[in-house]
Amino acid sequence: MEQVEPGWLDPSSSVTLWVDLAAPTDEEARILSDVFHFHPLSVEDARSALQYPKVEPYPGYLYLVLHGIDLAKGKSQFATRDMDFFLGRNYLVTVHDGQSRSIHRIHELCDQHERILSEGPVALLHRIVDSMVDHYRPAIQGFETRLDKLEDQAFKGQEQIVRQVIRLKRELGMLRRVIMPQRDVIGRLARREFAAITDEMAYRFRDVYDHTARYADEAWLFQERVTGIHEVNLASVSNRLNQVMKVLTVMSTIFLPLTVLTGMWGMNITLPQLPGSEAAQFWWIAGIMVAVIAAMLGLFRRFKWI
Repeated sequence: MEQVEPGWLDPSSSVTLWVDLAAPTDEEARILSDVFHFHPLSVEDARSALQYPKVEPYPGYLYLVLHGIDLAKGKSQFATRDMDFFLGRNYLVTVHDGQSRSIHRIHELCDQHERILSEGPVALLHRIVDSMVDHYRPAIQGFETRLDKLEDQAFKGQEQIVRQVIRLKRELGMLRRVIMPQRDVIGRLARREFAAITDEMAYRFRDVYDHTARYADEAWLFQERVTGIHEVNLASVSNRLNQVMKVLTVMSTIFLPLTVLTGMWGMNITLPQLPGSEAAQFWWIAGIMVAVIAAMLGLFRRFKWI
């Protein structure tokens, strides 16, 4: 590839160039600096392992970082992969780790329909971003299904959901840290803050922004639901603990006078004032204990303590 002016290919060319760097080596990544002459800071960000969503204008091009769903972590754990975009007048450069479903899908569409590249780099960027955002829907639905199950378990008072609640809360925190800035980035594209975005493309990005904003709102509601589930579970555990303490307290209260009686009749001295102390009549003392228990239970029920 020939050397080009910083940030631009030939402005007079009507050809749209898409350069996709999938898990680039150090030599392949030098295209960014040696061929396109991108700013060193944007090249450094593109080569870093993790960057949160953002958009930055540079002379001659826009640099964007967006996140797509990472399926390698499995269905039970939420994770994302960042993708870097360099958007010029007639080119688009994408940098990712090679695991992007959206890039793979758009590659197939470009092979099947030549008109896709003829629409220009901004339209190509929109197609990729739209596909990335659409892949959030199954993850959002998965969160909702897991929340419904946790709510049912919380109302049943199952203690083992504490670990699940903490894990889900951590994953929702990751979702919010990604989806909030991503919503803002797409919103800036929809508001035409940059000259490269035409009115027509702003309308398309506005539709993507609506989806992203809805996901952001749902992530906030999910966080509130998780907090509610945690509080319900704590209340349920606390209520069961109170019931146990009530039973133990009643038992202790009942056995207290019995302990006093057995202690008095079990002393190694003669107490004439106590009936049966000399004869140690077991059944007579047992009857007194049963009468005490019945009287105390009747008193507890009358005051609705049990």
